[in-house]
Amino acid sequence: MKKLQMVDLRSQYLNIKTEIDHGIQEVIDSCAFINGPAVQAFQKSLELYLGAKHVIPCANGTDALQVAMMALNLKPGDEVITTSFTFIATAEVIALLQLRPVLVDVDPGTFNIDLKAIERAITPKTKAIVPVHLFGQTAPMEEIMEMAKKHNLFVIEDNCQAIGSDYIFTDGTKKKAGTIGHIGCTSFFPSKNLGCYGDGGAIFTNDDDLAKQMRVVVNHGMTVRYYHDYVGVNSRLDSIQAAILNVKLARLDAYAAKRRTAADFYDKAFANHPRLKTPVRYAKSTHVFHQYTLITENVDRKALIDYLASKEIPAMIYYPVPLHMQKAYLDPRYKPGDFPVTEHLCETVFSLPMHTELDHDQLTYITSHVLEFLNR
Repeated sequence: MKKLQMVDLRSQYLNIKTEIDHGIQEVIDSCAFINGPAVQAFQKSLELYLGAKHVIPCANGTDALQVAMMALNLKPGDEVITTSFTFIATAEVIALLQLRPVLVDVDPGTFNIDLKAIERAITPKTKAIVPVHLFGQTAPMEEIMEMAKKHNLFVIEDNCQAIGSDYIFTDGTKKKAGTIGHIGCTSFFPSKNLGCYGDGGAIFTNDDDLAKQMRVVVNHGMTVRYYHDYVGVNSRLDSIQAAILNVKLARLDAYAAKRRTAADFYDKAFANHPRLKTPVRYAKSTHVFHQYTLITENVDRKALIDYLASKEIPAMIYYPVPLHMQKAYLDPRYKPGDFPVTEHLCETVFSLPMHTELDHDQLTYITSHVLEFLNR
């Protein structure tokens, strides 16, 4: 049996090595390392895949979120609502721009932002909502967009974990995650479902004016070379990473299917176990399983993870500390107990290996040892 990893990037690479190496070599031969043909080709391919009018490649997912907020011309002190159960980057960019992060709780089943909590958090100072499509499935975007329209708010989708997920509206129409709000943002960090071999990100929008503004922001605020009309940043996706992403984008749906197959195996193995809750699959979203995350009940989580490590099975906790309890983001508005669902999840969740290269023997080995620990 192959060595188990949370994400097996090497095995995935070996399966597409010829195309990846060819794409990299083409960039090196051309010496078009920045904004070269590979970047333009990837941009067009991603626009087509997503059904998005505009894709703006950038340097990473954190930059994508920052550029989105800069393009909306938000002012210091403006409030931006997001979840307390997410990676720090979501709140980080809000704070960096001197905006005011307003944190809310999540749904206990899907782990995505709670609609009632959003409604309660809206004030006259609220300017935007940032739903995070956590672990691979889309937040309740139809209701969020209705709420945003009612209160005249922007919606920025943090789609760093759910690229490729389909959202199904009440009328049966579908849209890709990240293309429903005013702006969508994603990361191409290597472990993502669509990952490069370094850093990378992209921003999506169907709004021509926002697209124009974001293209200016990512390029030093420059409208004409050496003429800077806005404060901007330097955030570019390099050509080598774009060449890699172009190869992997063609396989993204197949990769998602493999992840779902692995998730189905886990679900079946742990079905109805009294000490585990398997991930809830939201009826209005397909799940692309960036992570496979279980909730434990009456389990010594550390002992379980240590036991799995002794069997060379990796496991991770996403996320051990809620944003409202992170030292850098302590705020007198929030105290322990204010976000009971988030705090419970941070104390009880753990994630098992999830990637495109998991095979039957590996999945059997993982699940049997999880069950062995729980049932002893």
